[in-house]
Amino acid sequence: MPTVNSPLDHKTRWLDIRHNELYIGGLPLSRLAAQMPQTPFYAYDRQLIAQRIAELRRRLPVGIELHYALKANPMPALVDFIAPLVDGFDVASHQEMLVAINGGKAPSEISFAGPGKTQREIEAAVAAGIVLNAESFTQIDQAARAGAELGIAPRIAVRLNPEFELKSSGMRMTGGAKPFGIDTEQFPELLESMRELGLEPEGLHLYTGSQNLNPTAICEAQEAAICLACEFIQRFALRLRFINIGGGFGIPYFPGESPLDLTTIAEQLVRLQRQTQQVSPKTTLVLELGRYLVGEAGIYVCRVLERKTSRGTVYLITDGGLHHHLANSGNFGQVLRKNYPVLIGNRAEGEEKEQVTIVGPLCTPLDILAEKVMLPKAQPGDWVVVRQSGAYGLSASPQQFLSHPQATEVLIG
Repeated sequence: MPTVNSPLDHKTRWLDIRHNELYIGGLPLSRLAAQMPQTPFYAYDRQLIAQRIAELRRRLPVGIELHYALKANPMPALVDFIAPLVDGFDVASHQEMLVAINGGKAPSEISFAGPGKTQREIEAAVAAGIVLNAESFTQIDQAARAGAELGIAPRIAVRLNPEFELKSSGMRMTGGAKPFGIDTEQFPELLESMRELGLEPEGLHLYTGSQNLNPTAICEAQEAAICLACEFIQRFALRLRFINIGGGFGIPYFPGESPLDLTTIAEQLVRLQRQTQQVSPKTTLVLELGRYLVGEAGIYVCRVLERKTSRGTVYLITDGGLHHHLANSGNFGQVLRKNYPVLIGNRAEGEEKEQVTIVGPLCTPLDILAEKVMLPKAQPGDWVVVRQSGAYGLSASPQQFLSHPQATEVLIG
């Protein structure tokens, strides 16, 4: 029988094991692998993504907009699937912008962030009519120039770098000196420059951090963001269409981590939404999420090439590695390397277990998939499965490193 049943049981809902084999999207791993041209590959489950978004909608107050950040996973088929389930897209490059446009969202529901936009990217954003999250005085000037040349009024939101940060965050994007956004003390000067150019911001963007499992820290950052935005609305007579308060919602990767509890976050958002509407009735709050929507819905699959014992350590050498899944190797922001959840996909409940270290084929000691883990005894030809791999996987990895074959991706279910 499958171990996935209750939509509220986090520990089991993403892990479906039947007759000793992992299932994803209703398919046994062996059947899915037979469809693929080769290993390694990524597989993403439509139903798990839809389930996560539906559950989030159910918990959040009505009227909060939900945006998907393509940087988490820009696979076009996945983006197309998510498009009708969310209210907007957030992109961070010209290519992501094109994927978002092809996904069918109205330009007004696509925003473009990033500290290093080129003039060409800014021109493309203005021409497409999407919202440009301006992160510097230079980007404002470039947008105004592009608008004048195209005869189009550029749509601009201002990304702010406030003094506060998202505590307990995997990556902190605000507070202190940052390449992201406009320091809040510079906002009056920036706004004056915009108005001299005949421009008004239609939104504020406050993305404080990512991968956070602490609801108290998220609540503190969200409250500080709304207080700052409301202060600016009143002080500068802003007429904002939206305030993007970022996301930061994390998923559990490592032993001892628990799923993010949305209860206090949802309760506070009701109050913050009311507070915002009292100051600016036509302003909508936006949550920008990536990893939280897709991270747990994906797996990375590679094949064991051989077993090798070296001075008492058993190694499983596979055809996959950091060139496909850099984050799993520990080289994408981890200070101390920790193992993602892994299993032997065709021996998921094997009785004979052993401690192994799983490595890839690359000529570097950094190419580690799992270190000193207890797993069912695997043989050449078996499949190693890395869970929590739906976000920051293939697109965040150095696929050309050492010129090994690239992994493929599939959306199933």
